[in-house]
Amino acid sequence: MRTRFRITLLLTLLAVALAGCSRDPNVRKQKYFESGQRYFAQEKYREAAIQFLNAVQVDPKFADAHYQLAQSYMRLGVYQSAFESLNRAVDSNPELMKAHLDLGNLLLASRRFDDAQAKARLVLEKEPNNADAHILLANSLAVLNNVEASIAEMQKAIQLAPDRPNTYLNLAYLQLNAQQAQAAEQSFRKAIELDPKAMGPRLALGNFYQQQQKWPQAEAEFTAAAQAAPDSHLPVAALARLAIFQGDAQKAQQILLQAKSTLSQNPEGYRLLGEFYFSMGDIDRAVAEFASLYQQYPNDLRVKKNYVQLLILKDQVDEATKLNDEILQSNSRDVDGLIHRGQILNRRGDFAESTRVLEAALKSDSDNPVAHYHLGLAYDATGNLDSAEREWREAARLRPAMFAAQQALSAVAMRKGDIDLLRQTAEQIITNAPAVPLGYILRGNERLARGDRSGAETAFRKAMEVAPTSPAGYSAFGFFQMASRNFPQAERFFEQALDRDPASVDALQGLAGAMLQQKQGARAAARVEQQVDRVPDRAGFHLVLGQVMATNGDLDRAETAFRRATELDAKSLDAFLLLASIQSRRGSVDAAVQTYERNIQSNPKDVRSYILLGALEESRKRIDRARQLYEQAMQVSPDNPVAANNLAYILLEHGGNVDVALSLAQVARRGLPKMPNAADTLAWAYYKKGAYSLAIGLLQEALKDLPQNATYHYHIGLAYQKNNEPAKARQHLRRALELQSDFEKADDARRALAELGG
Repeated sequence: MRTRFRITLLLTLLAVALAGCSRDPNVRKQKYFESGQRYFAQEKYREAAIQFLNAVQVDPKFADAHYQLAQSYMRLGVYQSAFESLNRAVDSNPELMKAHLDLGNLLLASRRFDDAQAKARLVLEKEPNNADAHILLANSLAVLNNVEASIAEMQKAIQLAPDRPNTYLNLAYLQLNAQQAQAAEQSFRKAIELDPKAMGPRLALGNFYQQQQKWPQAEAEFTAAAQAAPDSHLPVAALARLAIFQGDAQKAQQILLQAKSTLSQNPEGYRLLGEFYFSMGDIDRAVAEFASLYQQYPNDLRVKKNYVQLLILKDQVDEATKLNDEILQSNSRDVDGLIHRGQILNRRGDFAESTRVLEAALKSDSDNPVAHYHLGLAYDATGNLDSAEREWREAARLRPAMFAAQQALSAVAMRKGDIDLLRQTAEQIITNAPAVPLGYILRGNERLARGDRSGAETAFRKAMEVAPTSPAGYSAFGFFQMASRNFPQAERFFEQALDRDPASVDALQGLAGAMLQQKQGARAAARVEQQVDRVPDRAGFHLVLGQVMATNGDLDRAETAFRRATELDAKSLDAFLLLASIQSRRGSVDAAVQTYERNIQSNPKDVRSYILLGALEESRKRIDRARQLYEQAMQVSPDNPVAANNLAYILLEHGGNVDVALSLAQVARRGLPKMPNAADTLAWAYYKKGAYSLAIGLLQEALKDLPQNATYHYHIGLAYQKNNEPAKARQHLRRALELQSDFEKADDARRALAELGG
């Protein structure tokens, strides 16, 4: 009994002691901290973060735990949280210099260069021989264009820590920025000398040689990097890029085909071939490649997402939707999944829902350039051009190398006549894709807009030089020659474009245009028909044929061609609209109405058919039907200025709500600030509201652009009459009748003149 008593007493005392330890906050926080360190060493950063978070909850002043929590966040890519934890670390222990340094580097990455420099100097005041602080200061000075001081600081870092390869790499980049190529090469080589088996320095030197167009040296370094790291995809990607830079796409393909086998366990490696096909614009082979990868690696989410993206580009939206829905079922806030859904909705014409989905994606990732780009497309489709431009500018700011965003901005520049924006987009595309002809074509257009024909010709010739197998440069140069009325040369280059791509619509359109400008309509028709026979299933070719026939006055054959285009591409809005237009010209108004209505059924989110059919019905005096169509257009695109303008005018002329009409007219005026018709509609709304001075100002503006418009003179005459300016009223009412004695309101104009004394 005494023995059992002693054992029980011992266990009780031990339990009390353990309980005391568990309640001791210093012991608890240390246990959490040590557990976090073990997870961190195992690269289990999420688990490590949880334990470090537990430690700082026990002791909010535990500086080392805040610091380690920040390290975990940085490994996880959660930089804002890392920044906050580092700030808490230095608040708890201002002498924790490594935390100040990490903060400085985050500030540098956030482009807060002056703050980063201040952190570096703070550390150097305490630790003058801290090599990392000198590196931070050097990099801060470099981005502030203090080149000499930057290099001097980096050299101090090397003196303090001469055995670090990465410091020499950093120095090499600073020397390159200072245009010290020879010194940079020596620094790259010193980095390799310090760590001959490392991949990074050899890749860096290879990239340097590639920029210098020293192809054999570049290939030698990339090959050495591949030997140093046989399981890495980076040297393989570098070798493939080098081959592309040299214009040898076949060699690049062979490199990546081999890598697909040798890097079969490296996701970044086995995806390279599909990504190569995509980058080269070979969407069909990219789709086939990712379809195969998806079967082979069904759990690779990146493969699945890439496959979905490619299916969308191929317009296989049903299959894309099925796979993308699986992604979103697993994670409803998956940003890529939301962006894909937005793209699918854009393809289906549901731009309002696409806008909502893409805005949700940006709430999760506000700096996602792809989401901004596709949101811009949704805005553009609904006529909200300012918002579209804003989104594309943001996409280009976040990712300057984003080809699609730069291309969209170049279209904005052409539409607005913004030559500076056109130059910026052209140069950005050339910088990031020097082997792609588009950048040089845009540069040529920019030079042409400035009157620099010689510079334009040089740019167009460069487009042909960098991509001799692409039709784009030849077509662009053909249009350049056509603008100079050098038609034989224009035709020659359009034919060369068609030799390279027999299905090039731009080239055929240019060729037909050159012939039509020479009044050779029959020859144009014969040449287009020849190409249609060669590529009979190209809807765009039938559109060109229809346009040529319409120009020649052969409306029967034009209608046949446009109808064939709609059969080949049921989603070709241009085909439907041109078909309806030619039917209307032929007097087949009922057939035109049916075509518009068929297009509305096929493309219910396309606003143009509602507006054009509304105008047609308005011309037939079917006002109620026209009003209904304009209202439907406004439902599809609430900010569409043309629909708003037309609906406002109907309301004003046919007894509608004047306040609603005024609101719509203001929408139209905002969207079409330089259009006289929009100014006239808003003026007429002001007239109906009794704001005659405002009406007069807008009508004066409209008449500057269209001084021969009888309706504008009639409206301003009435406004002057109501504003007690009879002389001006008579002048404009008389002018209206002089211009067109039988215009729609001619009788009303005569009555107004009679009231004014003739």
